[in-house]
Amino acid sequence: LLQYSVYSVYLYRLRSAYPHAGGSANGGFVWSPAVGLEELHQGLGVSVKVTVISEHFREPLTFTCDGSSTVDLLIYQTLCYAQDDLDHMDVDEYLLKVCGHDEFLNKQTERQTDRETDRQRDSQREADADRQTDRQTERHRQADRQVYVNPDVSCSPRFTEKVVEKLTAAILDLVDLYCSTFNANFHPAAQNRCCAAPVQEAGLVTNVLSFNVHAAHRIPIAWAASYEGFFLSCSLTHGGAELCAPQHTSKQSVSKYLFHLVVWDQRVVFPVQINQLPRESQLTVTLYASSLPPPGGAEEKSRQRRSIEALGWVTMPLFNFRHILTCGRKLLGLWPSAPGRTGNARTSSPNFNQPDSVILQVRREVSLRRISGVLKSSCAPVQLTVEDRRLLWEKRAFCQAESAALPLVLASAPCWEWACLPDIYALLKQWACLGHLDALGLLHASFPDQELRRTAVQWMDSISDPELLDFLPQLVQALKYECYLDSSLVRFLLRRAIGDVRIAHYLFWLLKDNLQDSQFSARYQHLLAALLCCVGRGLREEVDRQCWLVSILASVAHKVRDASPSSRQCVLREGLEEMTQFFLVNSSCRLPLNPALLVTGIHIQSCSFFNSNAVPLKLSFQNLDSLGDNINVIFKSGDDLRQDMLTLQVIRIMNKIWIQEGLDMRMVIFKCFSTGRGRGMVEMIPQADTLRKIQVEHGVTGSFKDRPLADWLQKHNPTDEQYDKAVENFIFSCAGCCVATYILGICDRHNDNIMLKTSGHMFHIDFGKFLGHAQMFGNIKRDRAPFVFTSDMAYVINGGDKPSSRFHDFVDLCCEAYNMIRKHTHLFLNLLGLMLSCGIPELSDLEDLKYVHDALRPHESEADATMYFTRLIESSLGSVATKLNFFIHNLAQMKFASTEDRPTLTFAPRVHTAKSDGLIRNLYICRHIRAASAGKGYTFVVKVEREGQQEALLVQRTFEEFHELHSKLRLIFPSAKLPSFPSRLVIGRSRGEAMADRRKDELNGYVWHLIHAAPEVAQSDLVYTFFHPLPRDERPGPTAVKPAELSWSPALGKELGEVKLSISYKNDKLFIMVMHIRGLVSDGTDPDPYVKLYLLPDPQKTSKRKTKAARRTCNPTYNEMLVYERIPRGDLDQRVIHLRVLGDGAFWENTLLGETFIPLKRLVPGQHWVDWHQLGAAGSDSAH
Repeated sequence: LLQYSVYSVYLYRLRSAYPHAGGSANGGFVWSPAVGLEELHQGLGVSVKVTVISEHFREPLTFTCDGSSTVDLLIYQTLCYAQDDLDHMDVDEYLLKVCGHDEFLNKQTERQTDRETDRQRDSQREADADRQTDRQTERHRQADRQVYVNPDVSCSPRFTEKVVEKLTAAILDLVDLYCSTFNANFHPAAQNRCCAAPVQEAGLVTNVLSFNVHAAHRIPIAWAASYEGFFLSCSLTHGGAELCAPQHTSKQSVSKYLFHLVVWDQRVVFPVQINQLPRESQLTVTLYASSLPPPGGAEEKSRQRRSIEALGWVTMPLFNFRHILTCGRKLLGLWPSAPGRTGNARTSSPNFNQPDSVILQVRREVSLRRISGVLKSSCAPVQLTVEDRRLLWEKRAFCQAESAALPLVLASAPCWEWACLPDIYALLKQWACLGHLDALGLLHASFPDQELRRTAVQWMDSISDPELLDFLPQLVQALKYECYLDSSLVRFLLRRAIGDVRIAHYLFWLLKDNLQDSQFSARYQHLLAALLCCVGRGLREEVDRQCWLVSILASVAHKVRDASPSSRQCVLREGLEEMTQFFLVNSSCRLPLNPALLVTGIHIQSCSFFNSNAVPLKLSFQNLDSLGDNINVIFKSGDDLRQDMLTLQVIRIMNKIWIQEGLDMRMVIFKCFSTGRGRGMVEMIPQADTLRKIQVEHGVTGSFKDRPLADWLQKHNPTDEQYDKAVENFIFSCAGCCVATYILGICDRHNDNIMLKTSGHMFHIDFGKFLGHAQMFGNIKRDRAPFVFTSDMAYVINGGDKPSSRFHDFVDLCCEAYNMIRKHTHLFLNLLGLMLSCGIPELSDLEDLKYVHDALRPHESEADATMYFTRLIESSLGSVATKLNFFIHNLAQMKFASTEDRPTLTFAPRVHTAKSDGLIRNLYICRHIRAASAGKGYTFVVKVEREGQQEALLVQRTFEEFHELHSKLRLIFPSAKLPSFPSRLVIGRSRGEAMADRRKDELNGYVWHLIHAAPEVAQSDLVYTFFHPLPRDERPGPTAVKPAELSWSPALGKELGEVKLSISYKNDKLFIMVMHIRGLVSDGTDPDPYVKLYLLPDPQKTSKRKTKAARRTCNPTYNEMLVYERIPRGDLDQRVIHLRVLGDGAFWENTLLGETFIPLKRLVPGQHWVDWHQLGAAGSDSAH
């Protein structure tokens, strides 16, 4: 009772803090999601097109403004066009309203959105309230969009900011090193410093002793002129006795940057465990070098070069007087070596007394490799083994650099008893403030501690309202893990809901949906009652209307599903009459799918249903906004939409990550919302068809053909510019779908749940199977490929059936997007982990989380992940099972085929009728012309005469298009008498001019009989669509449909092609990734190219490395890593990569297709070279 009393008092205070008349906290508007200020910097070059519609203007006015403009500025610009006198105008009295939606742009955030908007005055103003502004955003780019960022990025502000940040961090790091070395009385600010080197109890450390030697600075000029082969000898001593054999570094020469130095950057390892070393052990480092011989004979020269001299030394204790081994970076001043000095007495202090002493830079740190492995291999705290928990808790001070590690570290705490809590809370305070995304990991069921959960909610308080909406389902599920009704998370959600209508709307439906959970229904009832108590009467009445609307639709859907197939349309229209009565009682209602969708009625004639097992309803609502289109949604009853809702939420977050990283994948993100168990609403995407509908235009076997998608896009994008833009959209969206569906393990993929927009955007629908739970045919897994990527998709990307350079861009885009998501592995595991208790059957245990963890492969490097995903693309493209699955689905769906779904022509974007075009009086094929593409043969020019038109129209059709018309007429009119069609079988040359003359005469007879056939045939929509002019008919000169096959010849000046490599050097290893080759020249037959590498000089040919051979292509993709080990840093200056591209010959000698030489003298350790290298002929100078 006490907690309910405290809870009631809080609700009273919360409601009092937000009076209904106080518009400052919540004005009652649905605010449109805003673009953050940091994202505006990425929008350079984005302009906003604004159209002002007013009764004072005969025609709409249009102007543009910069994308970084504030909302106030856009309103002011609008008023400049709409009003003559601005002296008495107040910008604060106007709002921007999204066209077609009942949502507004928030001026207080000083942010813009990327939506169509119109201007509308505040409701308190009366005059001129009907003026509207329609805003559209257009993105203008200075060059065609490529997968990789323009190399000249140094001019962008974002790049400059990153450089300044790195430079500042490096300077502060250097200052911190100086302060710690010389015991200065000042230090850089704590927030700007690296984590302090933690201390270790020596008796607990079982690792062997090791440290890194970076460089020796301030090498005297005399040494540089007199010595070579500098190396260090490191020894461990105790009382003057050596504890093990001395360890030596490699020999290096003197380098000069700003001053003379010797760089080793090498790890020195002693074969002794730290806990076995005596407390008084000392480390002695001695610098040696070989003296250069004086000029003289070869024999004397050889003898002199073997003389090695000690130049300096330094000794330091390993442990301090507290038995503590201190880790971190050190600067050690070397004492000069005295050749005649004897005795064991040596100081353990570095030499900083002499201003010109040589400074040695070393670093002693704990190897974090094992800790990093535990953090990356564990997808949930409960997966940690006993040994993992011991290690993480023991090394917890080293984990603070990884913010996402806190949940795993806290889960490793030995116990949560009262006596242990101070240590845990102290760690919580020491840990840097987590971002709100990482804080989600502390709200799992594994952490019931109230102080911990309060801290997590406090860290989340900075989250913006649009971001909060992205994670609201997880927070509602996390309420189940609270020990008490009155908790920090409950207060947080209620407070944020009162401040934003959109949050209150979705929170209501999420709480209502969870009332079905019998274990927690009482808690959710209390929360739902608290929400309705605080939001006020207006919103309570609104949600009541929505619940009434959903109940009516659920009843109608149930009746339609139970009705016979032939009577379903009548049952639907009768049931929707109750909706008409609903809107007579209620003038308007917001849809649960989106509170910005305000509807006033339903257009019954436009409503229908889908022929699937659940029989979803296709509904068309009338929009309250007269400038907006009707609002089309799908209502499902009998399907659990929570899984679809979760899948789309994760994909939406993936898309935001890509956009924040500057990569727009052109994803189609639609809304899906569950309004109760087994029912919900889905947003409909206009101008989109399923792949099945597109493929069956080429027959039931269309899924096995390569051209359907390309032809369909060409049909809806007739101009070259439109088609190229559609293909670009297809490449990006297809790559995004491949990555997202693979990570989430989306299964049951067939051509009826993959859709394509006329603009080229591809997207997936219906996520009934995910996380690898595949549909099964007996013991056979239906989804055999990693993801859906078929040859017809590759055909669109390549511009034909052969690989092109655009396929390279597609592969690079997939791998880049995949690696971006891998960096946020803990975020997606947290999102899915918090939903384990929601009741979704396919997300119920840790094995489901492990699927996503394994798909993201967080333990691998970016290079390994790139190679891995490239192999997945190859596997998916080569899978026959996907096409077979599509074909079987085509056969299965034939029983659902409706008489209204009549065949359409593949090359005609719309259907035309005799009523719309006018009756055809006569048809005559006047001539034939050669098509623009040699593969198309001849095109026949048809003269079309219509009643009421004085001039005849000329249309161009190929013989294959006439054959398609005849075949589909036979499907529609199987019993009608159709004219006979000329035979397609031709003996001899089928594309010759004589053959074209003969077919012209035969087709003239065919069209004469066709136009004089029965009226149901002659005046059918198919015939009138066939002879309706297309955009290609209006082009001057001989032309035809733009061929999907494109010629991808190499660029000028690069006759032998180019190879793209990624080269890096680290830890004495040279990594060379062979990525792509483009523009190889062949002798008419595409080669089977492979790459062979040599690392010169290599007289014995022992450095040979090679890739696998690609088959029949001039533009192969490899993404294979070739590694050379034990390559000293000093050897890079003399090394050259010799790359040869050869054609694999099965029965003859391999053919050299091109080669290049790449010197490595400019390669710096840690640096990555990613570039195209031109290939030259054998013996040519193609070195870079």
